[in-house]
Amino acid sequence: MNAISEKYRQFTQWQQRPHEVMPMSEESHVCPTCGTSYTGNYCPRCGQSAKIGRYSFKKAMLLFLDVWGLGNRGMFRSIRDLLLRPGYMIRDYLKGMQMAYFPPFKMFFLLVTLSLFIESGFNITGKNRIAESIGEFNAGFFDSQSEVEGTSESDSELSEKQKQIMIETLRLARKSMEWTYQHMTLVSLSFLFLFSGPLYFWFRRCPAIPDLKYSEFFVALVYISNMLTIYSVVLGFLCLNPLLETLTYPLAIIPLKQLSGYSYRRTVWYIIASFLLFFIATMLCLFAFGIIMGLVAMIQGA
Repeated sequence: MNAISEKYRQFTQWQQRPHEVMPMSEESHVCPTCGTSYTGNYCPRCGQSAKIGRYSFKKAMLLFLDVWGLGNRGMFRSIRDLLLRPGYMIRDYLKGMQMAYFPPFKMFFLLVTLSLFIESGFNITGKNRIAESIGEFNAGFFDSQSEVEGTSESDSELSEKQKQIMIETLRLARKSMEWTYQHMTLVSLSFLFLFSGPLYFWFRRCPAIPDLKYSEFFVALVYISNMLTIYSVVLGFLCLNPLLETLTYPLAIIPLKQLSGYSYRRTVWYIIASFLLFFIATMLCLFAFGIIMGLVAMIQGA
């Protein structure tokens, strides 16, 4: 038991310790690109790595992976730290340690693309869950439309204008869902932007970063979203989506707690309060949008 406690203590110490940069090489090099003589790992004039030598298939593969961020050590380090020490890693990044980690927005786009690839059928069962979701929604849409169109005025209080409004609303919902799947990256960023407002209200004066700026907090949320997407990719590939839905919100508590320095209890309460504010604002927007669409449909039907 004492050995386990000691291992856990060492792990928590490692979590809070910032990334340490390897010492600079003392070897002398001549840059093949600009001809500059220098000592170190990178050319001070053009930035080319000292490891780049003659062309080979191995270097070609590494360059190809580096285009997608997969050959960059910062990507693997970022994934590791987002899984093991997410809040502390984000805090280090916000304090200026940016070369050690993969850029948050670039990582966001790569992971969302990979997640859509997994959901489209690249998983152990080969299921295209996006097509299945759209198919189920379309089936429900056509059933609802048939019910509305099949209701006569003799056995319903619905007028023809009301029926038309309901049908147009259903069609709008169908188009909205299809548009959401086609623009998942934009939708995800929009959700983060809207949800970051009420969440920032509670975390703007946290103990760990008392002068936390909104722009910094938004970057932190992008990194947290990247962490959740990593879990989504792994569990989605293994077709363990119900497990992902269960773990999503508890997993988001850990980085916010580590980033802010609040206790777990206070962090949970602030997240719940933020969701309530976000839910109320969303319902008000949807209500207003529904009224506008109803008025538009009435004007068109007049």
